[in-house]
Amino acid sequence: MSSAVLAVLAASVASVGYGVSTIMQAVATRRTAGLAVVAQPLVIAAFAVDGLAWLLSLVALDRLPLFVVQAIIASSLVVVVVLARFVLGTRMRPIDRVAVAVVVGALVLVSLSGGDQPAVAPPDGFVGTMLVFAGVLATSFVLAYRRGRPLLLATIAGLGYSAAAIAARAAHASGGLLDTVLQPLALAIVVSGVVAALAYLRALERGPVGSAAATVSVLEVIVPGIVGMVVLGDVVRHGWEAAAVVGTAAALAGCIALATSPANAAAETVSPLSPRA
Repeated sequence: MSSAVLAVLAASVASVGYGVSTIMQAVATRRTAGLAVVAQPLVIAAFAVDGLAWLLSLVALDRLPLFVVQAIIASSLVVVVVLARFVLGTRMRPIDRVAVAVVVGALVLVSLSGGDQPAVAPPDGFVGTMLVFAGVLATSFVLAYRRGRPLLLATIAGLGYSAAAIAARAAHASGGLLDTVLQPLALAIVVSGVVAALAYLRALERGPVGSAAATVSVLEVIVPGIVGMVVLGDVVRHGWEAAAVVGTAAALAGCIALATSPANAAAETVSPLSPRA
């Protein structure tokens, strides 16, 4: 089995992990209210699943372009919607069933268009830029927390998840997991990830779940994809450019449809805690 196939498998399992974790937290929050939910064994287990999913996403980021990994991870909405149907008792609309099929098919195209691509060292000034950007995101969130519109907060969340993924790919390019944790980019990963999770939570508190989830899904695929190709040397397999564009667009369309699903709303409203790589 090639390293590219293993990387796609790692990203797929990570996506499933994020979706399962969301449902686990949703079940737990139906049993306990407030901050006490953090002590629930199911929530603790969900955080462990999140951590494993993040480690698997690093494996994928080491071999695949950002647009491939992020598209696969964004498809965790598929897992949330399908599992919510059986675990939370929510309904799936006809459009949800179509969207699930579209996303799965689109991800096959996206995965094939990326191919095996080892991570490359980031350009000069990249680390400083990412640290500054993480600081700007944190400041923006603090300023927007009280009166910021839900769309603004969701945008901050989407950019935070994007920055965490970009920094993770660049950091992992220089060595193994220990090297990733011990270098300055780790700070950008942590700050961006925390800001993203908190901003998403606040966006869900202040506005519709569907629009917030859709905004985050679009940004966390498009932004890292562009940065990956322009800055980090990501390329599309020769002859697969059209497939990459069509697959990414179809995956995003499917994710946006699933973001408005009653199943996603039921899970995300009570459980917006899951971080993403």
